[in-house]
Amino acid sequence: MTKFHVKLYSKAVESRKLSQIQRDFEKKSHRKLDVCVEYCYHLIVNEPDFIDTNWSKLSTLLSHSPFEKSVWRESNLNSKSGKVIEICPRTAVKTATCTNILNVFDSADIRNVEKIERGIRYLVPNNVDENDFFELAADKMTEVIYSTDTNFDNESHSIENVFIIDVLASKQNLLEANEKLGLALDQDDLDFYYDFFVNKVKKNPTDVELFDLAQSDSEHSRHWFFRGEIWIDECKREQSLMGSIRDTLKHSNENSLIAFHDNSSSIRGFERVWRLRPSDPTTVSSMNAFCSSSHLIYSAETHNFPTAVCPFQGATTGTGGRIRDIHATGRGAYEIAGTVGYSFGNLNIPGLDLPWEDRSFLYPTSISEPAKIAIEASNGASDYGNKFGEPVICGFARSFGLKLENGERCEYLKPIMFSGGIGAIDEDEVKKEPCTVGQKVVKIGGPVYRIGVGGGAASSVSVQGNRENQLDFAAVQRGDAEMGCKLHRVVRACAERNDGNPLTSIHDQGAGGNGNVIKELVEGCGVTVQSDAFQLGDESISLRELWTAEYQENDAALVDPSLLEALQAISEREKCHVSVVGDVVEEQRVKLVGKSGEVAVDLDTRQLGEREKKCFKLKTVPRILKKLELPKNLTVREAVGRVLKLPTVASKRYLTCKVDRSVTGLVAQQQCVGPLHTPLADVAVVALSHFDTVSF
Repeated sequence: MTKFHVKLYSKAVESRKLSQIQRDFEKKSHRKLDVCVEYCYHLIVNEPDFIDTNWSKLSTLLSHSPFEKSVWRESNLNSKSGKVIEICPRTAVKTATCTNILNVFDSADIRNVEKIERGIRYLVPNNVDENDFFELAADKMTEVIYSTDTNFDNESHSIENVFIIDVLASKQNLLEANEKLGLALDQDDLDFYYDFFVNKVKKNPTDVELFDLAQSDSEHSRHWFFRGEIWIDECKREQSLMGSIRDTLKHSNENSLIAFHDNSSSIRGFERVWRLRPSDPTTVSSMNAFCSSSHLIYSAETHNFPTAVCPFQGATTGTGGRIRDIHATGRGAYEIAGTVGYSFGNLNIPGLDLPWEDRSFLYPTSISEPAKIAIEASNGASDYGNKFGEPVICGFARSFGLKLENGERCEYLKPIMFSGGIGAIDEDEVKKEPCTVGQKVVKIGGPVYRIGVGGGAASSVSVQGNRENQLDFAAVQRGDAEMGCKLHRVVRACAERNDGNPLTSIHDQGAGGNGNVIKELVEGCGVTVQSDAFQLGDESISLRELWTAEYQENDAALVDPSLLEALQAISEREKCHVSVVGDVVEEQRVKLVGKSGEVAVDLDTRQLGEREKKCFKLKTVPRILKKLELPKNLTVREAVGRVLKLPTVASKRYLTCKVDRSVTGLVAQQQCVGPLHTPLADVAVVALSHFDTVSF
């Protein structure tokens, strides 16, 4: 079938992004940037007169506002007054934007469209370097500069082949792979895996297997420090930090239902809670009042490393990951509200000199500066929560950076991006069922992208900013709140289904991607995973990336085969893809088979076993602190002014005035109080049900 590549242009609404590009350009080049922008839609269609046939619908749907038609067949940018730089998704990628637009087109009865991608065209002065501009304006992992002859019809994409690391020949090959692939293995890890492959399984690992194990065994995933043996000043601590935390359960009076073994924790809630439920979640149906025991969920995580590298995307995906942690608790749960927090260094705002800030502080090239983190991280978390529909009802912000008396620099260099959430779970969904032979292993949610590759290892290195920028950038996920909401609705519909929940166990896909989450699901059994069963958002993705990329908005689940059709009916209604990638088998072996039949992963999970605890020897470093000495001429007015300018104390309107604070109808008290909603509240309160006056 003949394919046609056509273009449409429209008014761009990129004021925030454009302003940031201009600020970054001015900071880097010390000159102002005059720039005009427009969107360009690239459509791959199957009929030559597609635009003429569907012009009325296209001009309405692609305009920014239904009241202002702003779609053109020719570009409005005058290339004679400068040069046009067009930044678009890589041609191998089918983006979330494409998927969402095609869904809208389908509803509007617009047919014969295979693909639509939106790029941004920038008209800049002729003396602006394309590569420098790309660094400021684009996402290097997912976008490229389009030339005038960019070919969308070329379906041949370069795919990296699986390769063998010859560990049997030399340990040096393992060391080189550790460096090249960015595995962040320490000496204990290297010794363990060398012994494992040479002496236990007596085979050379593939790059996919080694990458998989590095993510699964990273500090991020295994918490070696918390579980390890700790010595302080040559005195051994009685128990691990995790042991001390677990000891708190002894005093819970059996109030704790889930702790240390699921995506979130849960405490006992209320015996009778009335909720509205659909009578049939696979279609339009009546809503019925339903009463059951309902328990409380709390989940929290920090997304510090990704937020340091890409503040907006890091905070976005931190919020999205925590939301999925809640709904993947037990066999399916419900989100209610969220909280966020940010700790960053000195802001060094131009034109605002504060006496405690040291402007000589330097930041690694792979770490964003505090002001950028404060602005973009809060924008990212708010953006995801607003689009998803989860209200942020409380939080905190801290700023600190100081050079101590001994010359030591003490600062939130790697920021803290905290995301917490509260939710509810029904009594009969609290416990995941163990895996049994014959269950289907499914993936639910967004397609596979080459993003979030190696996040477990990247966030586990002891010194941030000492890796290649490209490795760090590849490890950061990209958020898609709309797909996150679709996934949430599928999980919720399964949990609310009157005729049984199709999900017997569910896990949010986190660091390590499919390799980590699928191994967790089939623990005690095994599975052979077919790579061609996955929905790909990027046709050029390698098996290593498919198996280990986090790529966001995705869960893995075990499904009762007799209820698979019910799950597929729900997902079809919600326009959320379900991929059946394997069947649970008795042999405790995890395999990944490529499209051509090559075995990229073949691991006997019993042979891996439990590793010995790592030993950490720490020393107390005396901290020399200087007594507070106030300037003799400091007035009370000046002192109060300084306190009020400290970001920790200063106005939080830059946080509270852009977040969803009351959606859901369950928020009893949100971030702000008073008739004018000006002061911050010191507590947030939500209800468990629309029928109850009991709050928690």
